Amino acid sequence: MTQTSPLPVQEDALPRGFRFAAVKAGIKPSGKPDFAVAVADKSVSAAALFTANKVKAAPLTVGGEHLAASGGQVRVVAVNAGNANCATGEAGLAACRTVCEAAAKIFEAAPQEVFPSSTGIIGVPLPAEKLVNALPEIDRSLAADAAHFAAFSQAILTTDTRPKIAAAKIDVDGKEVRIAGVCKGAGMIHPQLVPHATMLVYIFTDAAIAPPILSALLRDAVEVSFNRISIDGDTSTNDTVLLLASGASGTKVDVENAAFASALREVCTSLAKQIVADGEGVTHVVELQIEGAASDADALKVAKAIAHSPLVKTAWAGSDPNWGRLMAATGYSGAEVEPERIAIWFGDQQICIHGGRVPEFDEQRAHAYLKNPEFSIRIALGIGAGQCRFWTTDLTTEYVHINADYST
Repeated sequence: MTQTSPLPVQEDALPRGFRFAAVKAGIKPSGKPDFAVAVADKSVSAAALFTANKVKAAPLTVGGEHLAASGGQVRVVAVNAGNANCATGEAGLAACRTVCEAAAKIFEAAPQEVFPSSTGIIGVPLPAEKLVNALPEIDRSLAADAAHFAAFSQAILTTDTRPKIAAAKIDVDGKEVRIAGVCKGAGMIHPQLVPHATMLVYIFTDAAIAPPILSALLRDAVEVSFNRISIDGDTSTNDTVLLLASGASGTKVDVENAAFASALREVCTSLAKQIVADGEGVTHVVELQIEGAASDADALKVAKAIAHSPLVKTAWAGSDPNWGRLMAATGYSGAEVEPERIAIWFGDQQICIHGGRVPEFDEQRAHAYLKNPEFSIRIALGIGAGQCRFWTTDLTTEYVHINADYST
């Protein structure tokens, strides 16, 4: 049985085999905690997915190299917030490696067993010495409890207004297996994670899972969660999802374990939806339900076209039931479309049938429904069995203010 919980993670839900800490390294101008570290009791299995953006931050390059060199083994995760260490050239790579080498020395790990991450402003040199100088304090404060896990989740934030945590517990052959994850992200969110402000996701489990199996499980979970959200349509240079398996539960999990796969998807979906809900300037969270497409890929094309349309998103900001904008976005999405087959619902109210407005269209009722902070829109293309769910947001003037002033 799967049990999922939003934050805060209770003590008995925290995966065994990991310790956490967060400190103020002096990267964030605010002076808030900005350096989060997770240390495994021993080297653990790891799998990661990175942004599809061709401009990648230094820690993604180094992290990928380290996973390849270690054979998918990680001992330390080191995350700084306030500086993306992106577009920083060779100096950025050197700074990242300096932090990894220092962390490896303190925590008695191989440098390639240190997984780095960064988030914040692009194009600013990373002051590696600040992170290196903070490592002894990290070492002193590490602990395997919910409070330190929560501190880790808080220190990785940038423009987020709140931490994001999700957890699940399942029974595998009579033993309890735990999964818990944290993430950050509020802007610059339209993840396109291979293969298929920044999103960083760290998920921990105490199941025993070999790296190749862990990678397959992660890819499947990410495809229906983090690859199904968008706030502003921008794909970050730093997007990263990391999954670590300590094996501390003593329970092996393989790729055919449906209970674990389901629990992992639930944790990922919860975190993804929390990112959307905390989007910069967001006043409405929208679930798009696309069905009847020629394929799942076509359904996703329609969802993305709608989610990325400024005309649609600004209409949602004003609770304006302008369904014609949905039709237009569907039409240019690149999906196979037969306009006369399209039907649209706002919640349980049908708006469009056979490609035209329903005769009994109640505009005031539709307007009232779109005033809800969360609502769903269902679009049936009437062609095939393709479908998808996608979560997105409106676009408000507050989003403009946040991003107009971000670096100044």
